[in-house]
Amino acid sequence: MSSKGVVYLVGAGPGDARLLTMRGAELLQRADVVVYDALVNPDLLRLAPSTAEFIYGGKRAKAHAIPQEDLNKLLVAKAKEGKRVVRLKGGDPYVFGRGGEEAEELVAAGVAFEVVPGISSVVAAGNYAGIPITHRDHCSSFTVLTGHEDPTKEVSNLDWARLAKDSGTKVVLMGVERIRQIASELVTNGGDAQTPVAMIRWGTTGRQQVIEGTLATIADIAEKANFAAPAVTIIGGVVSLRTKLNWFERRPLFGQRIVVTRTREQSSQLSARLIESGGEVLEIPTIKIVPPSDKQSLVEALAGLGEYDWIIFTSPNGVTAFFDYFFKAHDDLRAIGNVRLGAIGPATAAKLRELHLRVDAMPEQYVAKAVGKAIADCESVENLRLLLLRAEVANPELPKQLEEMGAIVDDVAVYRTVPETEDLTGTAARLEEEGADWITFASSSAVESFHARFDLPKHLAKFPKTRLLSIGPETSKALVALNLKPSIEAAPHTIDGMIAALEKAARR
Repeated sequence: MSSKGVVYLVGAGPGDARLLTMRGAELLQRADVVVYDALVNPDLLRLAPSTAEFIYGGKRAKAHAIPQEDLNKLLVAKAKEGKRVVRLKGGDPYVFGRGGEEAEELVAAGVAFEVVPGISSVVAAGNYAGIPITHRDHCSSFTVLTGHEDPTKEVSNLDWARLAKDSGTKVVLMGVERIRQIASELVTNGGDAQTPVAMIRWGTTGRQQVIEGTLATIADIAEKANFAAPAVTIIGGVVSLRTKLNWFERRPLFGQRIVVTRTREQSSQLSARLIESGGEVLEIPTIKIVPPSDKQSLVEALAGLGEYDWIIFTSPNGVTAFFDYFFKAHDDLRAIGNVRLGAIGPATAAKLRELHLRVDAMPEQYVAKAVGKAIADCESVENLRLLLLRAEVANPELPKQLEEMGAIVDDVAVYRTVPETEDLTGTAARLEEEGADWITFASSSAVESFHARFDLPKHLAKFPKTRLLSIGPETSKALVALNLKPSIEAAPHTIDGMIAALEKAARR
């Protein structure tokens, strides 16, 4: 940590976490303190070190977790402690975000600061809703105005007469509660009552919602739809282009809220693919990977690697954990010896290939008979010495099946799974409050840990429309043990298979 602190006013973007700038991500990764607003995508907090201090700054119209004056003082105080402070603000810090006020306070206190621009919802919300805010056939300018001026001002700074006569697009931020007054002011001052209007809620995210109308009708439409903040309002002829240019809402999983229960280390691939398909993803890891309770068997296996004919990995976690220990004991990959490698599933095989190791046998299904057959297709299993590397608590069928085929099996734990209870991003609380369309399970341990945390049958009783997706037979068995049945079992039993199953279900 530097002896002299600094504050970074970072624009978090409009909602889609992938729209954060590279500079913003870089600063989050080395932050000591993160002060974030309500409209910041909470997934961004995972970029910060686990040792960072997280402070919720609130900042919604009628609910400020920390009053602005106190928040300004907080930033100064943390910086003067010598800390790197990331002030994470929705959109852009200087676009109706009071970033200018915070910067002034930092200057007055002699605190070093940097401003990192963010993609503003001014343009992003329209982009994701199929509405360009300028278009040669419609307008050549746009005006951005706030629907929530400083309440202490006696007179509005908005010139409604000029705005009403301006032919350019008008973009209103924070104007949901005043949309009737805004539309009325524009029409009263000469605006065309039939001017198209769109209101975009939670723009750029999988929960995006759009309503359309005109200056004459939009207030009634919003009221009937119980349309609430946060939203961006776009007024002008460009709104008519939405029917043609609405690309985001046409993605196969748009409108589907999908829970990903994989570990934090594994969730990114599945989550990224689901988001790319338009889904709203709630990452709720139910397990985390920790060292095995007893490492003695692992130590002995590492010392005697040359005695084994095969090493079999049942998951990417097992590959990662084993080679972490391997490279602490050996500084040369060739120390693994002339052993054959087996991997269950393409993801496990891919993890081995990252180390430039060839996979000799790979049954795609995690079924005991399939594993034995895959090895038997290479050579007779009888009297082979097999090292099975997997979780501490695992299905006993696999080693039993291999031993019945004549193999000598050492079943060694290289990691164990324990419940993940942290809810830094608030997604677990949101699931309990609002439910989801799908809950995905990629392992039997994920099922068991999710049930331990949420009581899965009880959760499904509360949200009966929620469906369950299992990656394969072993995971489905864990659901059946709870007297539940997966709505879909992926085929093939891979991440690709899970995504294909979800997209097929959505098309129906």
